[in-house]
Amino acid sequence: MPAQDLLAQRFDTHRSHLRAVAYRMLGSVSEADDAVQEAWFRLARQDTDELDNLVGWLTTVVSRICLDMLRSRTARREEPLDLVADLGDAAYDSDPEHEAVLIDSVGRALLVVLDTLGPDERVAFVLHDLFALPFDQIAPIVGRTTPTTKKLASRARQRVQGETTATATELAEQRHVVEAFLTAARGGDLTALLAVLAPDVIRVADPAALPAGLSAVVRGAAAVAKETVLLQRRSRVAALAMVGGAVGIVVAPRGELLLALAVTVRDDRVAGYEVIADPARLLELDLAVLPQ
Repeated sequence: MPAQDLLAQRFDTHRSHLRAVAYRMLGSVSEADDAVQEAWFRLARQDTDELDNLVGWLTTVVSRICLDMLRSRTARREEPLDLVADLGDAAYDSDPEHEAVLIDSVGRALLVVLDTLGPDERVAFVLHDLFALPFDQIAPIVGRTTPTTKKLASRARQRVQGETTATATELAEQRHVVEAFLTAARGGDLTALLAVLAPDVIRVADPAALPAGLSAVVRGAAAVAKETVLLQRRSRVAALAMVGGAVGIVVAPRGELLLALAVTVRDDRVAGYEVIADPARLLELDLAVLPQ
């Protein structure tokens, strides 16, 4: 077998690992595939006799490619949030296969929170906390010293974990109620929605979050439940997350944050929630993954 074919076979044995690394860094299947393909092109030009640890070399190369892509993305930041008003509910559609990968491999909420990190923080956190790469190996990738790289990952970890003043008991109650609300919304289950919504529940929303004709403020369980069923497709790309220090919901097709729901739980029911869609407000939100 030609040497190039043998090299391609060796590369393919590591493709799934490289794709996983790239996807967690970039949050995009197509961009992750581009990064992995670029790594192959670089490997094909490399003198492989000098490579004692192929998977280590490839992981480093993919990470550097992803870091460059993240830095470029930050420099020309294009917020998908601006599309909501133009696309209406079509903005919440997503490829089913992509969504399955997203949920199984990363988690929608984690991907949303990772997107709030700076490029160097994201790379340091993903490589260390998700793939257990030592800091002394990550440092050359991000071009920092080992102690500085540790600080990058630590800051990222704090952002991912977030802060809350709620007790563990309060968070458990919030999670139970908000999860029941989201489950009912996904199923379009009007009866279950009425059971989890307080009779005097209030829904407030940014105008950008609403289809034409819907009011910025809706009051009462019946009206809120009816609207929730109407907007059922949005719940299919939603996930629980910490929003402003309490359990809430992020709506993020393809892992791109379009909406955040800040939910108020009282007496084991949803007493109210605010739907935040304004890009400036979303950027200022304190988002984090739910504590385990």
